[in-house]
Parts: sequence; structure tokens; C-alpha cells
Amino acid sequence: MTIHWCGTGLSAIPGLRRLIEAGHEVTVWNRTLDKARDAVGDLTDRIMVFDADALAAEVQEGDIVVSMLPGDWHVPLAEMCINKGAHFVSSSYILPEMHELHAKALVRGVCLVNEVGLDPGIDHLMAHHLVADYRASDAFDAGNDLSFTSYCGGIPKHPNPFRYKFSWSPLGVLKALRSPSRSIRDFSELRVDRPWDAISAYTAPLPTPETFEVYPNRDSIPFMDDYHFEPSWRVKEFVRGTLRLNGWSEAWRDIFDEIETLEGAEGEARLKEMSDALWAENAYDEGEPDRVVLCVSLKAEREGRPVWHKTYVMDAWGDARGTAMARLVSIPLSMVIEAVANREIPAGVTPAPSDPKLVQRLLGKVDTLAQHLQVVDHTA
Repeated sequence: MTIHWCGTGLSAIPGLRRLIEAGHEVTVWNRTLDKARDAVGDLTDRIMVFDADALAAEVQEGDIVVSMLPGDWHVPLAEMCINKGAHFVSSSYILPEMHELHAKALVRGVCLVNEVGLDPGIDHLMAHHLVADYRASDAFDAGNDLSFTSYCGGIPKHPNPFRYKFSWSPLGVLKALRSPSRSIRDFSELRVDRPWDAISAYTAPLPTPETFEVYPNRDSIPFMDDYHFEPSWRVKEFVRGTLRLNGWSEAWRDIFDEIETLEGAEGEARLKEMSDALWAENAYDEGEPDRVVLCVSLKAEREGRPVWHKTYVMDAWGDARGTAMARLVSIPLSMVIEAVANREIPAGVTPAPSDPKLVQRLLGKVDTLAQHLQVVDHTA
């Protein structure tokens, strides 16, 4: 069995190196050979120029293809894997077109695993743990009112005036700002066209509590099913969102105002110009530490009084091991690749695992990757 790892961007390297160092048979595919050699050339010479046809010719039944490429590559590579009887793993969100491959993957007996990085990924694991913990508690009651929040953000460890720094092209961040979101607030569906219309304050229960700006991200509602919420449960709040440093919305005000006006091909061209300028002005310097904060919380209330309330809180930053973002995206990904190889993941299209043993194993590893990881019990 060969692991075909496609893409050696900044967030891919620690997990890729971990697999090679563990003795797995890994072939590395990247558009630029020099970049791949810089990343892992001290560990392997099995480095190939990425080409879809060349990759397909090499993939054998039972192999695992890992895509750390741009998102539009995931579905074509997953389709190739189904045809070859190989497995597929990525850290990205599951696209509708990926969902549509579920039946074919089941028939072929192959795994198409996604959402196993940081966010999505580690946040899913924390949510599964909290929901299982709540179900097993004395406070569990189907009539309770539930509030679920999950906020994650990559931020500079040393704040700058712009209140943000980029570790890869800003274009993806700018495009995400144009995306509407859907969540639940006060038992009702909340739709927001632009993130800056729903910015609120959130105090993270870190050892020294710290307040951040947060906003809903994408469509949160389908994740209620992923997290095994029962349809009969009374859900007061359910939101998955993005976390930013205080002052971020003010520092970005001019960007928000301009993004609102952009349309069509000219708008796309202007976004690219903005991205290039932001990269030149606000990229991380060599060796500058990044920071990742992730807080996942579940609260159950009865007659307006909290009866169960716990929060997973994680704080990590760049150190001698590299960036926090790269560790937290790629090392959980590498562990799920091993789980696929060990037949611990079911066939079909799946997100991060909910199996308690796998959740415990993965979160145990996360504890070694972050400088702070804790479950805070607010009702103790």
C-alpha cells in the first residue's frame, strides 16, 4: 500500500514528514519539485511532478491518495480513486459533489475521508466528545435547551495594527468574506449575507480569559446531524464560526466596504489585486510565530438555568516545531491516513471520525501539539 501525498504547501509538511519518518511507503507529488525537495528531500527521493494522468497511472488498488491541493482538485481525485479502488483523504470541507460520490464509494468499498485537519477536523472531534459526554451525564434530558458554539481562528501571536497576518494567499480569505452564513440563534434560523453584519464578542475561557471578535461561518446547520444531535432536541443556538483579534473589524473596514461593491470578472481581478497587496504588507515574517485559538462549547439549560456546560479550549502557537497551523492541520490528517490504512474508517464519504476510540486517540495527540488544551466545566 502506497500513500500518494499531493501538495507540499506550508500546512502540509509536519504530517507528511511524520508519515515518512514512521516508515510508511509515501510518494510525494507536487507541481514544483524544488519546493517538495526543500520540504522532505532530506527524508525521501520519491518525489514526482504532480500530473493527474501520471498520478492515476501509479495508483494501485488499496493505495491512499491525499489531496492538499486547491479545493477544485478534490472531487476529480476522489473519482479517480473510486475507479482505481483506492482511498482518498483531504482536510477540506465536503463539497456537494463529493457527497454525491458516497454510493459509488460504498459499492467499491473505498473511503473518501474529508474534514480531518484543524477546522474542519479537530473542532469536529471536540464536538463529538462533548455530545457523547453530555449524553452520558445525569443532566441529559431531551427537553433541555441546547446551545452549541464552535469558534476557531488563526491569528498572529504578536498582534499587528492590521490585527491579522497571512500564512498563504489572502485570496481565499477575501472570497470567504463574500459568503453568506446560516446558523441558529434564539431557536430560529439566522441567515447573514456578510460576516461583518454579525460580529459579536466572545470571551474564551483560557487560563487568563481573553475576548475575541467572532462571526458565523458557512452553513452551520448540517453539522447538527454530523454531531449526532437528535431531531427532537430543542436547539437554542448552534453556530460554527471564525475567531479574530479584537479590533479586526475596524482594521478591515475599508476592505469590507470595497468587497461589497465588487462584481463579475472585474471584481475577481480586483480581489486578486487586493490579495497581492495584502500578502506584501501582512505576510508572516520568517520565523514569526502564529497562533491558533479554538473553543468548542456545549451548554444544556432547563427552565433558563444551566444544568450542564463544558468548553474545549485550545491555544497553540508557532515554536521550534514550526507553525501552529501546520501542526494542527497536517498531523491529525496523517493519523487519519493511518486509520484508513488500518481499516478503522468506514467506506463511503465521511468527515472526521466520531468513533470514541479514534476521537480519544486523535485528541490525545492534539494535546501534544498545542501549548494549552483543556475541558472547562462551567457548572462544576
